[in-house]
Amino acid sequence: MDIAVVVLNWNGKALLETYLASVLTHSAEAKVYVADNASTDGSLELLTQQFPEVVVLKNTTNLGFAGGYNQALNYVEEDIYVLLNNDVKVTKGWLSPFLELFASNPSIAAIQPKIKSIQHPKNFDYAGAAGGFIDALGYPFCRGRIFDSIEEDTGQYDTEIEVFWASGACLAIRKECFELADGFDESYFAHQEEIDLCWRLKNLGFSIMYTYKSEVFHQGGGTLSSSSSYKTFLNFRNSLSSILKNSDRNPYPILFVRMLLDGIAGLRFLTQGKFSHFFAIFRAHLSFYSKFRDLIEKRQQLPKKKQNFLVRSIVWHSFVLNIKQFSRLKMINK
Repeated sequence: MDIAVVVLNWNGKALLETYLASVLTHSAEAKVYVADNASTDGSLELLTQQFPEVVVLKNTTNLGFAGGYNQALNYVEEDIYVLLNNDVKVTKGWLSPFLELFASNPSIAAIQPKIKSIQHPKNFDYAGAAGGFIDALGYPFCRGRIFDSIEEDTGQYDTEIEVFWASGACLAIRKECFELADGFDESYFAHQEEIDLCWRLKNLGFSIMYTYKSEVFHQGGGTLSSSSSYKTFLNFRNSLSSILKNSDRNPYPILFVRMLLDGIAGLRFLTQGKFSHFFAIFRAHLSFYSKFRDLIEKRQQLPKKKQNFLVRSIVWHSFVLNIKQFSRLKMINK
């Protein structure tokens, strides 16, 4: 199998200077691309001068994570894509476990490595940690990260298992599966588009895997920081969209409960004085309802496969039961 590492970039010159060298050093078996979303900060000049061996795919406008990858990957011919954020440091041998897993089982569509924090190298990273899941209400969480509670990596999740979603910070995926699922949903622009893609792949009968044998380190917040209200808007809106499009159950009761819980989250932001985040949730719901008809059409076009969720409500576990570690969750399917 041929493999390509595709780094998406938008005005990330400083990040490319910091992290792209590690990708080139440890990816001898891959062809390395940078998909650039019309950067204006000198990123292209940097690539030409310092990284001439990298193939640059130039998008004409900033299409976000979803559209940026969709457009660029039309020009990538390798069998396996490894989609990599521009703020990720990779390690020796990081690609081999992906190739071994893909070769072992043709039903595996996508794989995520262990993702740890560059700032706190003993800890998992927020974006994916040791593999992603969602609860029955569509809220995402990870082995090693529940909401903002992040665990130290002590080897507690050193097992290769099937997960619900793989992080877009470092996502290995078969080209044929990506194309079969029609790629990322460009209406998401950014955030949670990988959850939607993985959910659609699972509905198509494929599996998503996590491997601890590959390890990378993620800076996080390279494009949108955690304090960004726009990031809050995208996360809440896109999560609702994924439920309506992909759930194998009647989505309307779920969406009603989400409306209530998202309202509580908004009130929590108000009490914290984070007014822009409160309005971001309000705008997220308005945007979601405005796209309702289009989302229903997408729902009708997709097959639905029964999914087993580990917990009914990660909100209940985290904020009521005060459970902050994945291993302590009261699993439905244990």
